[in-house]
Amino acid sequence: MTRLCSLALLLAFAGAWPIAAHHSFTAQYDAAKQLTIVGTISKVEWTNPHTFFFVDAKDDQGRVVNWTVEGGAPNVLYREGWKPTTLKVGDQVTVTMALAKDGSNQGNALLFKLPDGRCVFAGTSGPQGTATDTCTVGRR
Repeated sequence: MTRLCSLALLLAFAGAWPIAAHHSFTAQYDAAKQLTIVGTISKVEWTNPHTFFFVDAKDDQGRVVNWTVEGGAPNVLYREGWKPTTLKVGDQVTVTMALAKDGSNQGNALLFKLPDGRCVFAGTSGPQGTATDTCTVGRR
């Protein structure tokens, strides 16, 4: 009986882990506080349940700040036209994102302007908001 209880407990914890690791948009980000940055990709994590793009961008004082930018799940990004190679280390990108509520250098991406000039939705769970500036920067 003890083995059966141990197995049931182990399965309960194993099944709950992915749910605990996932979060809602409104728990972590503020849709009313959006920021557009222009910077260079320093790292890409193409993983579930969310992709992460690390972007080095200059702040108002000219210092380089590393931003953690959360994107949608890889499957969602595929449907939006992304591939794992769409953004690579060293690529220049413009990102409009909803800022983290805790004031950290983290955001939930709304739109990306890619190095080739295409503007693509980031596939996130947050609202698209008014993130149209990303698509108009540098357009002719």
